[in-house]
Amino acid sequence: MTHEPQHHNDYPQDVTCHDIDGKTILLVGTAHISQQSADLVASIIEHEQPDRVCIELDEKRYTALSESKSWKNLDLKQIIRNKQLATLFVNLVLSAYQKKLGSQIGIAPGTELLTAARAAETFSIPVDLCDRDVRVTLRRAWRETGLWKKMYLLSTMVASLFDSTTIDEEKLCELRQKDVLSELMEELGQTFPDTKRVLIDERDIYMAEKIKSAEGSRIVAVVGAGHVAGISRRLHENNEERMAEINTIPPVSRKWKVAGWSIPLLIITSILLIGLKQGATEAGSNALYWILANGIPSSIGAIFALAHPATIFSAFAAAPITSLTPVIGAGYVCAFVQILTQPPVVREFEEVGQDISKFSGWWKNKLLRVFLVFFLTGLGSSIGTWVGGYRIVSNLFG
Repeated sequence: MTHEPQHHNDYPQDVTCHDIDGKTILLVGTAHISQQSADLVASIIEHEQPDRVCIELDEKRYTALSESKSWKNLDLKQIIRNKQLATLFVNLVLSAYQKKLGSQIGIAPGTELLTAARAAETFSIPVDLCDRDVRVTLRRAWRETGLWKKMYLLSTMVASLFDSTTIDEEKLCELRQKDVLSELMEELGQTFPDTKRVLIDERDIYMAEKIKSAEGSRIVAVVGAGHVAGISRRLHENNEERMAEINTIPPVSRKWKVAGWSIPLLIITSILLIGLKQGATEAGSNALYWILANGIPSSIGAIFALAHPATIFSAFAAAPITSLTPVIGAGYVCAFVQILTQPPVVREFEEVGQDISKFSGWWKNKLLRVFLVFFLTGLGSSIGTWVGGYRIVSNLFG
């Protein structure tokens, strides 16, 4: 049976009312860089005096919003050890883009969510953070997106930072309209169906279940307008059994593990067979070619990133070895060395949002330079793996 949300007569179309199992849930759709949304949220909480306020944040994002100096707790070395540098980069790009749009109308991104939390605190109303851990969301999305679509998605995100399009409250109001948002969601689903399923659909389910399980009989839930349609549907479904599955990071599939080890095994086996068939000198020559084919382009990537000399050397030394194991890549090794030799300073953490949208900022800001090192040395190592691998296998059968 279909349950259509009711629009609350006292509020704009952004607010829908749902009666579920004796609970009344007011679902407030907002734009994350809108003063109008912030004002609406504050007035609703003051007027309704609900038993609980749910907001579209997890612990990490709430801390980042509420504590302006939360970057002080950022342990870059641990992030690299956990191989989460790509996740951090995506977070920075998304945050920088929202800040760029928000600066055009004089409001910080996420203000309406923070306003909801503070308004609830003013009236001693408990707050529930109802969104899924952003690290789980990004890592699930990354796992579900194919290689070429990953590259396209990342390039599109980075290009958006240099977009000069302006936006104002009138355009934000238009974007909050359901027909426009439905069109945007449909477009995302057609281009990146697996990514959209993780970023939007799974979070709709997660947030709907969290909102329904919130204590109290009258709930105000503040979420981005793009989630309103999905959450409205999910509120009237029972998806409790799916919560554990969508809140975990799936392990690497067996076929990818096999593929990851097959290239190193092929290279090592080929060099050994060349030694047996053509002699140790020829095997040594091919091994040297492998070292140079990997080390040179990786170190060139480090040079292009204006990395520290120790990082450039580590790129040359690490790439031939890391290319023979899927456990860790040359990019992570070089990024770690770069942080040790040229650690970002306080000012660069504070200015990363502005520097990321300027071409020169990627070299000027030491935090962004770490990402340059990570990407360019990794790219160089990948090129070397294919060039070196092709040459060695050709020599075996040549």
